[in-house]
Amino acid sequence: MQNVNDQRAATDLLLAAKAGVRNCAYAITESASQNVRQTLTQQLQQAVNFHEQVADYMINKGYYHPYNLNEQLQVDQQAAQQTLQQNNMPQQNQ
Repeated sequence: MQNVNDQRAATDLLLAAKAGVRNCAYAITESASQNVRQTLTQQLQQAVNFHEQVADYMINKGYYHPYNLNEQLQVDQQAAQQTLQQNNMPQQNQ
């Protein structure tokens, strides 16, 4: 169960990191100020570095297989099955 939660958190973090990269790049193209563009460019580089760190973590844990579609599909299917099984389990009273 811990691995499932870790994988979900890492996947959410990776998606957020991708959105951060995309948003920084978009903001650069919308900026009229050279100073703002320079600051956003620095932020973009930090966002790309963070994305790389999260992706490397996921690759090392076996959660993410960006170079092998078949392996990634297997990981995604297993995660989906585990989520369905967890959602179908009776809820314990807390």
